[in-house]
Amino acid sequence: MIRATVCTANPHKLEEFNDLFPDWELELLGRADYPPEDGPTFLENARIKARYGRLAGPRERWMLADDSGIEVAALGGAPGVQTARWAEDRHVEKLLTALDGRGDRAARYVCELVALDPDGNERRGTGVLDGAIADAAAGGEGFGFDPIFVPRGEVRTVAQLGDAWKAEHSHRALAARALRAALS
Repeated sequence: MIRATVCTANPHKLEEFNDLFPDWELELLGRADYPPEDGPTFLENARIKARYGRLAGPRERWMLADDSGIEVAALGGAPGVQTARWAEDRHVEKLLTALDGRGDRAARYVCELVALDPDGNERRGTGVLDGAIADAAAGGEGFGFDPIFVPRGEVRTVAQLGDAWKAEHSHRALAARALRAALS
């Protein structure tokens, strides 16, 4: 069993990580003084959080951090690493407005997970869920862009497909599987 500290100030991430890593013993590094996530990539931002955890957290535990967001082709890959700040809690409305009148609706969710062992050695997992942005919101489960994100090969949004589907197929679930593979 891996004993890890989840490097985030968001208590909901601990719940999500408990679902992704049910056989790990997880705790939250509940600090308010995280350094800014100003890296140019999702990987760099996850590293910032994990390295901070390695300095501030318990020495005997693994540090686990993630960064994720959405990249939209018609917006040149934006919002990308700026996803949380770009959307300003108006995820669906803002993205639909930005894509109004544009034909290319291709998009992808990206998640980078970084785990640092007690000696600071890094393992990582990447998850990408390709799809497209729908013309209108649909579905009642999920959050963020889920009501307008249609995964490749599907005709329904993630919010319509539901939380059980998301637990198996989301970018975070894919990143968790990749991290597990990197650890074995």
